[in-house]
Amino acid sequence: MQQILQNLAAFMDKYMTVPKFSATDAVEIIIIAFLVYEVMVWIKSTRAWMLFKGIIILLAFVLIATIFNLTTILWIADKTFNVGIIALIIVFQPEFRKALEQLGRKRFLNQIFTFDDAKNNTEKFSNRTINELIKASYELAKHKTGALIVIENEIKLAEYERTGIAIDAEISNQLLINIFEHNTPLHDGAVIVKGDRIVSATCYLPLSDNMELSKELGTRHRAGVGVSEVTDSLTIIVSEETGKVSIAKFGNLTTNIDGETLRHELEKLQNKNIDGKKFKIWKGRKHNEKDINK
Repeated sequence: MQQILQNLAAFMDKYMTVPKFSATDAVEIIIIAFLVYEVMVWIKSTRAWMLFKGIIILLAFVLIATIFNLTTILWIADKTFNVGIIALIIVFQPEFRKALEQLGRKRFLNQIFTFDDAKNNTEKFSNRTINELIKASYELAKHKTGALIVIENEIKLAEYERTGIAIDAEISNQLLINIFEHNTPLHDGAVIVKGDRIVSATCYLPLSDNMELSKELGTRHRAGVGVSEVTDSLTIIVSEETGKVSIAKFGNLTTNIDGETLRHELEKLQNKNIDGKKFKIWKGRKHNEKDINK
């Protein structure tokens, strides 16, 4: 018993000492807390969550081994630690890649400071394109014709364009309806829109492995969410089973939207400069901005 208490006291002296605290330490704590929070949120939304709980249990055993001075267990833990880190990186390489891609998409400074006069206010596509996309989407929905339309934003979709058939045609609702018509050569797969033109059809998209998506959703919806997880595109999805229109953006799916909601999302993506040049210190959520994380 005395040996156990001595080991516990040595552990407390080594790891539980209270260091001197300064303003720099406070800043470091805030930064580390933010990073740990982001990592925890990411881990909980991936297959790594169960692995993380297993690691916590192993660390608890190592702590017990340290307290009771179980030298064999400590030796095994010490020898396998470095190998274990490398193995985790290899096994969860897809999840790490996805996390880094999502981190790269976040514009942290733009969430706080906005210099609208320094931003590129060039419209990505015209109002006519918005009207044609809306007309086509709800005409397809009316006849329960499935459709998948991916609209490019800042991140280029060239790697997905190459999986389909090049079209390079001006957008019109008649052309989109004809592409997705049943039993036509181009109806299967996704259409990619860049600016005011349809650049490719029958494109293959990555499927999302998000376990929170409803089991009732089919491959078309998972493909729409999947491409929105790895790019900043907006995807319009028309369900063949229900005839409902949905959108996928930043890994979130909003189902059964009306024409006004779709127009609002397309106008946000359009990047049209309405208010002119202005300077904002804080960029918060607009009063009419909806949360599409459903």
